[in-house]
Amino acid sequence: MRKLGTRRDPGRAVVTGGAGFLGSHLSEALLDDGWQVVCVDNFITGTPANVAPLAGVEGFELLRHDVTEPLHVPGPVDLVLHFASPASPVDYLQLPIETMRVGSLGTENALQLAGEKGARFILASTSEVYGDPQVHPQAEDYWGHVNPIGPRGVYDEAKRYGEALTTAYRSVHGVDTGIVRIFNTYGPRMRPQDGRAIPTFIRQALAGEPLTVAGDGSQTRSVCYVSDLVAGVLRMAGSEHPGPVNIGNPHERSVREIAEDVVAVTGSTSRIEHIERPVDDPQVRRPDTTLARELLGWSPQVRWHDGLQRTVEWFADVVVSRPA
Repeated sequence: MRKLGTRRDPGRAVVTGGAGFLGSHLSEALLDDGWQVVCVDNFITGTPANVAPLAGVEGFELLRHDVTEPLHVPGPVDLVLHFASPASPVDYLQLPIETMRVGSLGTENALQLAGEKGARFILASTSEVYGDPQVHPQAEDYWGHVNPIGPRGVYDEAKRYGEALTTAYRSVHGVDTGIVRIFNTYGPRMRPQDGRAIPTFIRQALAGEPLTVAGDGSQTRSVCYVSDLVAGVLRMAGSEHPGPVNIGNPHERSVREIAEDVVAVTGSTSRIEHIERPVDDPQVRRPDTTLARELLGWSPQVRWHDGLQRTVEWFADVVVSRPA
């Protein structure tokens, strides 16, 4: 496996979901390291605007394709990063079957491509495989507490199936696979209407609207800035570890605290308004990142308020000043 994070002996990577929030940052980081990147997206939730600045970069290719259909990429491929999937409750509640298909058929097609090319394969799994956890913090050996027929089940189970399929391809076909379980991530290029807490709070605060906190806001989340998340994924890709490995920030804060910090950073006069809590909304969420630290030498570096400031500035510039 070529070493990632340096320009020595770069290769060619395929990033499914490459025009999404995480995928676009990942594509950009790979290009910065001298890799060639094939960005694959059908633009159901991703957007061409996320990768528009990369269009003129040498080595970047954009392929409009639905990965639930067979995936063919001519030429050599050294790394396949499977990040295609609706990833917010708003999306997978509206696209339940599409979410299941990309987690099953899409994962298999990406695995087959990696097997054909002899490439390292990384599955973007999620902390949602732990469901509403009864173990805290969540380590990789925890099996989770998931409601398979609840409204969130399509995403949770799609990712759990993807992990099982990835493991099967490794054991049966010898594909060089790795699984990362991604915890809550934030930063520029999040969609303001995607329903997740941080972009929703920022959009509301900048518009002077009430910040809608679900329940009493005591539920906790551990939020990781996107550049830290990408660094962790690339460390995993450059390793030989099969995973799963948690990638996320091990410091948790309540949803109400997040809302209060957004109000403070934006300078908004918005008040906090409590709304009904969604079904199966996890009460706690915090990764045990021991494996990431010990196996990959990774830990998050961006402080919460610094990352929040950068995110707010991006929203203020792109979303408010130049609305779509």
